[in-house]
Amino acid sequence: MQDFPPRVRTFVSGDGSPAEADPDTRSPGAFLRWMLARQWKVIACSTLSSLLWFLPMTLGPWIFGKAVDQGILGGSEPALWAWAGLMMAVVAVGGVFGVVFHTFVVRTWLIALYGTTEMVTRKIAQMGHVLPRRSPTGEVLSVASSDADEFGAMTEIVARCLAQLVSYLTVAAIVLSISPLLGVVVLVAAPVLVGAALPLLRPLHRRQQVERSRNSDLTSMAADIVAGLRILRGIGGERTFGRNYARQSQLAREAGTSSGIWQAAVEAVGVLFSGVFLVSLLWLGSQQVTAGELTVGQLVSFLGYGLFMVGPIRSFFELAQKTTRALVSARRAISIFEQQPPWRERAAALSLDGTSELVDDVSGFVARPGLLTVVVSAVPEQSAALADRLGRYLATDTDPVAADDEEHAKGRAARRARAERARRRALIAAQDEELAGRDWGVRLGGVDLADARLDDVRRTILVSDTGSQLFAGTLQQAIDPHGRLTREQAERALRVANAEDVYDALPEGWQGELEERGRGLSGGQRQRVVLARALAAEAPVLVLVEPTSAVDAHTEARIAERVSELRHGRTTVVTTVSPLWLHHADHVVLLHDGTVVAEGAHADLLHDNPDYRHLVARGLDEVTVEEAGR
Repeated sequence: MQDFPPRVRTFVSGDGSPAEADPDTRSPGAFLRWMLARQWKVIACSTLSSLLWFLPMTLGPWIFGKAVDQGILGGSEPALWAWAGLMMAVVAVGGVFGVVFHTFVVRTWLIALYGTTEMVTRKIAQMGHVLPRRSPTGEVLSVASSDADEFGAMTEIVARCLAQLVSYLTVAAIVLSISPLLGVVVLVAAPVLVGAALPLLRPLHRRQQVERSRNSDLTSMAADIVAGLRILRGIGGERTFGRNYARQSQLAREAGTSSGIWQAAVEAVGVLFSGVFLVSLLWLGSQQVTAGELTVGQLVSFLGYGLFMVGPIRSFFELAQKTTRALVSARRAISIFEQQPPWRERAAALSLDGTSELVDDVSGFVARPGLLTVVVSAVPEQSAALADRLGRYLATDTDPVAADDEEHAKGRAARRARAERARRRALIAAQDEELAGRDWGVRLGGVDLADARLDDVRRTILVSDTGSQLFAGTLQQAIDPHGRLTREQAERALRVANAEDVYDALPEGWQGELEERGRGLSGGQRQRVVLARALAAEAPVLVLVEPTSAVDAHTEARIAERVSELRHGRTTVVTTVSPLWLHHADHVVLLHDGTVVAEGAHADLLHDNPDYRHLVARGLDEVTVEEAGR
């Protein structure tokens, strides 16, 4: 069987059709059962090897007691050697399968960990830009990292406890056959001790929820700070955000301390009751030896089993703790995995023609086929909203809802808070479905984008905006993530985006490694690599949102000229107020309050429209209308 790397086909299968094995998100318990069922074969092998690993501890005290009674006290040297040989064989079996068990344990852990990470990745790919509208970024990262690790820990403890349960029952049968009284003590000890700790698990569960929530918020805050570090420095906001981060980190520390105190209390109860059990067993056994009801060898066996039973008891406590933590993580995972994309394909999807006219009914914008159209707006958010509509993207105008709040809500208050969060998430999902389900209002060649398959829309209309990111990997993967380009095509895209300096700066050239989000690059370099990736896709319709806002004027002029040459004859839309782009525009559109108020040639608008002239020429020093229009 091939189980690693884990084969995950949830949410979307390889051919784009719905997958068959989506996780069970009805409840945290159902989700954990689904995860265990996915790798039941590996868990079964782990349990069997663990059972054989425990063989010396399960049979060892009984063998040792027999050796004492028959070999030492009975004075039979052959019996002593026989029992010693049997002990050696049992220890050898335990040693071999101890290695096997730990191998399977690591395997189950990694399958759960990386399987969860891959499921998060596939859910992100399925939801796309819709997911940040509904869930905080830190929460998604938490599920893919720390929560995934909790699921791995749960698979390990489940396999170990199943084996120890079998060993526990085997020992109980042995001691019952020797002494019914001591056998009953051994048999009921574990349930009693676990029951004593159950009242502590509920407050532990609540505090772990708070801890996870605050850590998720801290992760989101860190991600936002890193993403906007250059802007923060530009406006002097480092100290403000630093204080906010320090405050949130202290809240996370306090939550971790509170959770740790309750976890330590559970551990202390386990140690205390295990000690009480061992002392009670020793006292009862001594009384029976004195009364002649037990032999010395049998007492030695009981003491050995008393020490052995501490292990299963502690494992059962550990199972309760890790299950509690896994349930907390499962609730967070469900909040991500239960979400469904709002897009619903029409019964008879129409095909799109990328050489046709692109029309937006809301703003009145028209992109004529084969032309470079520049959209000018005094409010960049309005032109960005137009770009979102042209690419059939939902606006990022909602506040995502976290899975858990921070307050120590209990009982009815906790249920009300949970219901309110569910209501808010459902409301956002309903809004998304309503927006995605109606006519989109953007038509390409007379076909509304809602009447076409979403994949066809994405292939035909490519939108590259300021939110586009770079992933960790090679420069080649950044420019050509699908591996479709020849070297000449990739080099041409890099040259048009004027990003050759990035290639030159990397020691391995195309195989040079870029850090996550392109952190090793300057803002201008990162923007030019993103532009090169968009150009390399060679989409029939390309929409660029402020593609050169982070580069100098000379570089911007070269890029504008090269892009206009490369995209000649294909529909291209650029949102900018830069005269360097407008100089190469075939058609210019002026937006005001999200509506087209003027359009035409750049020189004509500059001459005839005062609002346009003021907007475009305000950044120029002593430029005449005629010179700017050339």
